[in-house]
Order: sequence, then structure tokens, then C-alpha cells
Amino acid sequence: MSVATTLLGLLESGPRHGYDLKRSYDEQFGHGRALHYGQVYATLARLLKNGLVEVESEPGDGPDRKRYAITAAGVTDVERWLSRPEKPESYLQNTLYTKVVLALLTGRDAAELLDVQRTEHLRTMRELTRRKTAGDLADQLICDHALFHLEADLRWLELTAARLDQIRDQLRSRP
Repeated sequence: MSVATTLLGLLESGPRHGYDLKRSYDEQFGHGRALHYGQVYATLARLLKNGLVEVESEPGDGPDRKRYAITAAGVTDVERWLSRPEKPESYLQNTLYTKVVLALLTGRDAAELLDVQRTEHLRTMRELTRRKTAGDLADQLICDHALFHLEADLRWLELTAARLDQIRDQLRSRP
């Protein structure tokens, strides 16, 4: 996900201060991974430099407070990003696969590795299910997305466990 484009999209509803953008981002998208204020302001500085936002200063006696507003170029950037489909991930470079192969190549217990991973996946699925049950529709949607991916991983773990002997034999036959 592009933080810059997401901040631009949030600005489409109207000008905001950096801390308001951070709070909105964290509420909508930052579950378990909140933005740092430094990242927000560095991103806003880049967007300003690129002409995608502009600064509206607020009059007052206190410190210089800046409100950021999206420009027409920024709206176009968001529209382009939203209309472009995301490339489905093929997962051909997968850490779990690499661990299984390395375990087999080094004589370690790949079945144990798969069991430990299965346990971790199930724990994460229980957490997501609790969050989904207690959450609003947005939480339900993002949790469903994650749960479907974890279910696919579990199917892969089971299939791999069933094929460990075949994989081991095939790896031994390679030069």
C-alpha cells in the first residue's frame, strides 16, 4: 500500500493537519502498524515538492500550523492509482517454502517446522476471528482478507507435509 497515495486520498475530504492525517490513517489502515509522525511529515514534504498537495497556513498567535490540501494533480494521482488493478501476488519467492527446502537440505525436521508454522497460523487466525467478531464492517472486510490468505497457507502446509518424502527424494537426486 502506498502511504503517500493513501494520505492524498484522505485529503480529498478536505484540508487537514499532519496529526489529523496520521490519526485518520491509523484508524482506517494502521491496525497493528501505526504510522510514525516523522513518516507522515516526510511524506507530506515529498507530496508538496511534487505539487500533489499545497499548504494552507492558519493565522494565530501560536506556532505556525500548516494544513495540507490536495491539488488537482493530487486528485488525478489518486484517481490513477485507484483505477489501476493490483498485480496478484504469485508467492513464488516465499519464506515458508525456503525454510522447508533448507530444512530438508540440511537434514533438519521439516515436519516439525510445518507443525510449528501451522500452530502460529491457527493462533493468528483466532486473533483475527476475535477482531472480526468485535469489529465494524471495515474490520470484518480486512480480517476476512487476511483469514482467506491464512486458510490458503494452511492448505499449502498440509499439502507440503504430505509430500515431504517426495520433496526430500527429489532434492537428493539433484546434482
